Amino acid sequence: MRTPGHDFELAAGWMFHEGVVDEADDLDRVAYCTDTDLTPEQELNVVTVTTAGPPRRTPGGRYPGITSASSACGVCGTDSIEEVFAGLGGRPTTVPQVPFDAEVLRALPDAMREQQRLFDRTGGLHAAGLAGADGELSVVREDVGRHNAVDKISGAVLLGAARVSGPAALVTSGRLGFEIVQKAVAAGVSAVVGVGAPTSLSVELARRTSLLLVGWSRGDRAVVYAGADRLT
Repeated sequence: MRTPGHDFELAAGWMFHEGVVDEADDLDRVAYCTDTDLTPEQELNVVTVTTAGPPRRTPGGRYPGITSASSACGVCGTDSIEEVFAGLGGRPTTVPQVPFDAEVLRALPDAMREQQRLFDRTGGLHAAGLAGADGELSVVREDVGRHNAVDKISGAVLLGAARVSGPAALVTSGRLGFEIVQKAVAAGVSAVVGVGAPTSLSVELARRTSLLLVGWSRGDRAVVYAGADRLT
């Protein structure tokens, strides 16, 4: 379940966060499925991703295969922080340790809100954005599921539609669920900012990975849950 639009980014970003691919060269082709037995309604609702080689993450144990993405919130297939680390494979288990200006981070939700065109029309979508240390948003994506929006962000970077030089900060609408922090760690961003509160498991994962985690960022206030020593 997702909001149509940027479907290739959604598929590629989800595979990246799941550890199936690590970089653009791991992807051979991303395209809408053209099977002849698809109904007209299905033709633009099925995306086929072909990898250039074997998947980076080998299915096994409690991860029997590639699961379908949904808009649900929660653990989303990862039952513990230890499994997050296992799913990272050869990726770093701590994010880059860089300082951020507190005012820059606090301004990100308002900056993202200005680009939420679908929310303006419907009032029913979440959003995610990626910014550099200067607070400049390089990409904003919307979706009915906030973690789908985050998948679209990483997919945009993976497919070359967005680029951020230097340390990056992820900003999201809604609460900061565990799956948002999980995806941020997998993507290697240095900070996560949200307009809502994080869950306790999100805070624990952020502290163990040295992620700067800021919640309740609204107007002139914000609450820092992890990484306060990196704020300037």
